[in-house]
Amino acid sequence: MKGTRTAAKTTTATDEKYDGFTDEERSAMKERAQELKSAGRRGSRAGAAKADPESEVLAKIAEMPEADRVLAERVHAIVKAGAPELAPKLWYGMPAYAKNGKVVCFFQSAQKFKSRYATLGFSDQAHLDDGAMWPTAFALTEMTPAAEARIGELIKKAVNL
Repeated sequence: MKGTRTAAKTTTATDEKYDGFTDEERSAMKERAQELKSAGRRGSRAGAAKADPESEVLAKIAEMPEADRVLAERVHAIVKAGAPELAPKLWYGMPAYAKNGKVVCFFQSAQKFKSRYATLGFSDQAHLDDGAMWPTAFALTEMTPAAEARIGELIKKAVNL
């Protein structure tokens, strides 16, 4: 028949729908949007008491499963001791540390993205440049004295101390 259209059948399984982001990634983006929204509200309230970003970071660390929490608490302590000029803040719902408002490094719990290990990552603001190629993220499975020393070195190098 002229002018009649038939619907095309799809061969994609409907139970395997994928829109480009995992549930965990969407959750992180929603947390980041909320962080930006909260920061905007804080900035617009002249004279209002600001929320303490470090308290927010510590509260987020406290919510983590024990294995991630232990790692995040030590990373937090190492960053505070080794680079006190870095300001703690939440970034995509995870603890991060910024200089002049720009994130230099961050901790990502294994549980957040259902990974087998936590990650200590560094942004392009970190001064870790070493030749033509260098790592910007490190898997973290346990906090040994050697790991603590390496994290301290990386943090100091990242802020160019």
